[in-house]
This record gives sequence, C-alpha cells and structure tokens, in this order.
Amino acid sequence: MTLSVRIDTLGSAQRVLVHGLRFDVAPGQILTLMGASGRGKSSVLGAIAGTLASVAEGSEALRFEGSVQLNGHELAHRATAQRGIGLLFQDPLLFAHLSVAENLLFAVPPGQRAQRLASVQQALSEAGLAGYGERDPATLSGGQRARVALMRALLAQPRALLLDEPFSKLDATLREQFRAFVFGHIRSRGIPAVLVTHDAADIADPALVLDLGQEQVVNDAG
Repeated sequence: MTLSVRIDTLGSAQRVLVHGLRFDVAPGQILTLMGASGRGKSSVLGAIAGTLASVAEGSEALRFEGSVQLNGHELAHRATAQRGIGLLFQDPLLFAHLSVAENLLFAVPPGQRAQRLASVQQALSEAGLAGYGERDPATLSGGQRARVALMRALLAQPRALLLDEPFSKLDATLREQFRAFVFGHIRSRGIPAVLVTHDAADIADPALVLDLGQEQVVNDAG
C-alpha cells in the first residue's frame, strides 16, 4: 500500500503555505516532514487526512489543490472517515468517560463481539498493558496513554498513518522507547507513514526527509 501525495497549492487566499510538493511513501516506510513553525507541516497532514475544513489561516479556511492516492486510488474527494488513514497527535486524546479497553474497542471494526474483545486484549498485550483494560485512562502514565493511543489507531486497521509530533511531550528516555515502539509497529504492519517533528532524533530514514522550507520531490516507493 503506497501513499502518493501531490500538493500543487495549499493555503488560504491570503497566504500560500506549500506548493510544488510531491512524495511517495512505500509500505512500512516513514517519511519525516520538518521545517520552522508556520510552514504548513500539520496542514500537509490535514490535506492528506481530509481535515482541512477544521483548520483556518487567519479568518479563511485552508484550501488544497492536488492529489492524495493510496495504491493509485484517489482519496482527495473522499470524506475523512472514508480514507482509511489513521492519526496520532501530540496528546493521546483518549476518551475520559471510557475505560482503557473501551477506548480501544471504539476503534475495532464491526464484527463478532468475542473477536473484537480478543483484538483489544491482544493490543493491550502488545502495548505491555495486559490487565489494564478496566483502568481509567487518567490513572495511566504519559507513556502508557501514548501506547494506548497508538494501539487504538492501529486497531482501526488504517491503510496509512499520520503522526503529528506524537513524541514531543515525552521525556528523553520515554521518547526514545515510544518512538521505537511506534516505528516497529509501522514497519511490521507495512503501513506507509508521515511524521511531523522538529526533532532530528525522530528521523526514521535520512533519505525520507522533507524540509518544507524548500521545494522537494521524494519518490522512494519503489
């Protein structure tokens, strides 16, 4: 499953944030977007995910002209929920009124309840949180909540994954551990991923880095 993005223009009527940007991300690869604040990194993720309607530049909504494809299928005109793209943010954004297991179950596709619950238990085990299903998310550490957020994103069976500075609020040791955890799951599941970060230590592959201060083309999917 290859993610192919072409951004002809991304911005508002007042300001162009990104133009002339193209990149391909192959299964299991992690492309890193870097650049100064305000250069449009998170907006690129919004264009891919289809969430630009909730983003504004000044008083105007951002507009995107270009193409977003997964394995050659155009997604740019599909609603966010129909794109099959997972999102992971700085904050875990767990549902406070649900238990840890219920947070995970929320993402599992419809099916037999026993199988869905088994998927949740497997995810907890993979995250090193077996037995934590009934816990209140507020009782977890920052690293534990981050792992739950990742497993929830993966349980939705995304065809691509977007990461908007998911490591930035963790201390150095935990950051390194969680980064390895995230990258390992992306690679083992063969999911193309795009990571926004300000920290060069987060770069998974130096050959797959885009600095939004420059016009660049990356085609490393083959």
